[in-house]
Amino acid sequence: MRESTHKQAGVNVETIRFYQRQELIIEPSKPDSGFRLYPQETIARLRFIQRAEALGFTLAEIAALLKLSTTDCETTRRLTQEKLDLIRAKIADLQAMEEALDTLVTS
Repeated sequence: MRESTHKQAGVNVETIRFYQRQELIIEPSKPDSGFRLYPQETIARLRFIQRAEALGFTLAEIAALLKLSTTDCETTRRLTQEKLDLIRAKIADLQAMEEALDTLVTS
């Protein structure tokens, strides 16, 4: 028996439905059995969306990345560089906060 899509992708059913409403994934037709069968590409896309969200990408940014053609590498590079710069700035802020709190704890 094939494992359900949400289990394969590591998300719950409501997450899949939400991504469908956001047009991040396509909802396949419902067969007579009642259970939709998603292709492996959809499962990979679900995993990509989850990883991107965990890294701080917004759904709008993820949608933009998913819509890019494979020939538009420069736009992809620019978007990911912007996000990387933002993440590095957050890390620097957190390190500064850590140092301030460490000083406060030791004094």
